[in-house]
Amino acid sequence: MQHTTMPAPALPESRQANNFNLIRLALALLVIVSHTPEMMDGNRSRELLSMLSGGFSFGEFAVDGFFLLSGFLILQSWDSQPSAVPYLRKRLLRIVPGYLLAALLCVFVVGPLAAPAGYFGAIWPRGLGWSVLTLDIPATPAVFAGTHYASVNGAMWTIRYEFLCYLVLLALGLAGLLRRRALMAALLAAVLLLYAAAACGALRPLGLDADCRQFPMLRFLAFFGAGMLYCRWRAQLRFRPHWAALAAAVLAFGAWLGLAELSLLVGGSYLFFYLAFHGPSWLAPWRRLPDISYGVYLYGWPAGKLLLWYVPDLGQFTATALAMALACMCGLCSWHLVEKPALRLKTPRRPLSAADTSFA
Repeated sequence: MQHTTMPAPALPESRQANNFNLIRLALALLVIVSHTPEMMDGNRSRELLSMLSGGFSFGEFAVDGFFLLSGFLILQSWDSQPSAVPYLRKRLLRIVPGYLLAALLCVFVVGPLAAPAGYFGAIWPRGLGWSVLTLDIPATPAVFAGTHYASVNGAMWTIRYEFLCYLVLLALGLAGLLRRRALMAALLAAVLLLYAAAACGALRPLGLDADCRQFPMLRFLAFFGAGMLYCRWRAQLRFRPHWAALAAAVLAFGAWLGLAELSLLVGGSYLFFYLAFHGPSWLAPWRRLPDISYGVYLYGWPAGKLLLWYVPDLGQFTATALAMALACMCGLCSWHLVEKPALRLKTPRRPLSAADTSFA
């Protein structure tokens, strides 16, 4: 059977014409799959991907995937209106309202449910205000005492790095580098090579460990930049099933060698966009789902922590399933009550696109 070559089209305006929404929801659920067993006893080795890859978790896979997709979609958003004020307005409206609601609920609802008496009196307003202003994990008094990862919302730490990537893209755009493909490619290729060198351990003498955890911005910029490159060359991209199979083999082999993130950048990135534009036809009905992935990501952690705090004998699979269900319900409320109304303030007379709903 002869395979046809399928170009990657310009992203349609409607988010129902591609699989970005569904992929992001799957990634958000994978974060919960990763976090729940670690919350129980701090042991990530029971998580399937960690067992297969020697330590690379579904949570890390999902976060890297978010940044990859975001680089593509946010550059496309910039291309549609390459001006600083509209760009920042769009990005703030997408990321801040949902984050702010989740942060306030974590501080004033989740915190008291997981802390001893005197919680509110121990809040440090300046520290709390700064943490929220910088899109970080909300600074609260001690919560979930005696448990592993005793944070009110340990998943929120990536949000500010997402916004920093937005600012990097803005700086490149204002400097005119995003219009010059060769120079843009050279800059992003330098970031990718630096990340690859760190991932291979070549930068250990400089103080960077093999997985770049001492400098997470390098890791996130690498994936965000890769997404930008896919966006800039989307008209030249070609997708074939056997190339997708080869990309999957590269991803699996790299994970087996202990270079999971590097192989995700090389092979996994192709798979992500192959599925985004040319996924199987049976995925089409799922495109009509509301975009609850941001809310699922934001509420998965507090849902899991509260479940295990009040019902510590829950098994891993039961706790994971219940945390997913609670996070999906919270995500649905967040989408309809906060995120979607905020997005309407961007371009109120135009249907929402995948770029409109992109987040970390």
